[in-house]
Amino acid sequence: MVHVLSSRTLLQPTDPERSRAFYGEQLGLPVYREFGTGPARGTVYFLGGGFLEVSGRTDTPPSPAVRLWLQVADVTAAHEELRAKGVEILRPPQQEPWGLIEMWISDPDGTRIVLVEIPADHPLRYRPGI
Repeated sequence: MVHVLSSRTLLQPTDPERSRAFYGEQLGLPVYREFGTGPARGTVYFLGGGFLEVSGRTDTPPSPAVRLWLQVADVTAAHEELRAKGVEILRPPQQEPWGLIEMWISDPDGTRIVLVEIPADHPLRYRPGI
């Protein structure tokens, strides 16, 4: 068995500066660390219990199979804040049949991002008898 000590999601954007502006300024993710210099530098952002690294560059668009799931405390407030910052909202917040409140956005390369609010009475947050 592999003993994992840490993990992060790696993104290689088509335009690193545009992606850093999106994740750092528009989404407001705090920087964990930066490495390298110039356009090839990497930036690692705090992502709740994990990390998101934006580094390198590619001409290949991201796979539609890759998506980010970000839990937020208040998805309605996140919707208003991101809309005010000019982030394209693919789908505004709505409650899903499974009980979560979700909204969808995408990064500049088209990587889809779901922002999720877990209601207080949802099983992911509340478990009767425990």
